[in-house]
Amino acid sequence: MNLRGHAPLHHPGIQLAPLVVLLLLLIFFLLTWNAARNENELDVKVPKASAAKEKTSPIGDVVVNVKADGNVVVNRRTLSAAELGELLKNLVQLNADQAVVIRGDEAGAYKNIVGVLNICSEAGITNVAFATAK
Repeated sequence: MNLRGHAPLHHPGIQLAPLVVLLLLLIFFLLTWNAARNENELDVKVPKASAAKEKTSPIGDVVVNVKADGNVVVNRRTLSAAELGELLKNLVQLNADQAVVIRGDEAGAYKNIVGVLNICSEAGITNVAFATAK
């Protein structure tokens, strides 16, 4: 006695929604690739400079620690404002794109950090960042 019915098997069919999404993504990437390729192939001749130099990567960030009492520490050495200015000027002569990271103590006065920013500006440092905790 066979109690199982012989229902015909239904084929689930092809799901069209994922295929449509895939097709739209393919079209999007093809169009953006084509637009990017056309931008690179524009007939533009850039001017030449006799003093052009190959851009070098920065030597490394200089971390300037500003303590709560206003002392400035670089590489575990406490520096005066004049010493810090001289150090930064020397670094700018070696690498014009020198980066400086200022780590100011949260309990310190804001004027101490502004003083370090002023020294960076006088030395010609244009790439300054502030370190924060997460």
